[in-house]
Amino acid sequence: MEALSKQTCVPCSGNSPKVTEEEMNQFLTEIPQWKVKDVSGELRLERVYKLPDFQSALAFTQQVGEYADKVGHHPSLLTEWGKVTVTWWTHAINGLHRNDFIMAAKTDEIADKFAKH
Repeated sequence: MEALSKQTCVPCSGNSPKVTEEEMNQFLTEIPQWKVKDVSGELRLERVYKLPDFQSALAFTQQVGEYADKVGHHPSLLTEWGKVTVTWWTHAINGLHRNDFIMAAKTDEIADKFAKH
């Protein structure tokens, strides 16, 4: 199977399937620092990125936000001094879709590039 980071986020609707437990476990092997959280019965992917200061956290947030807007799939972003919490889930299905795992992998790629600057 093609790596999540190489896949494309595709538009989905309220009748798009949620990932199965088997798919979720398989996808998590590619993004091991992400955690699945249950928020009022709705599964979400979450990761906290550590950064050196507030300006770095703000710049990272901006880059993630710009990419998310470009592909039309938007996370929850909590920016604090030295860290950014990114949460992905698909509102239309109240849970996790393949797109969320793809976007988590893309977020990791942004973080990797960001760390090198």
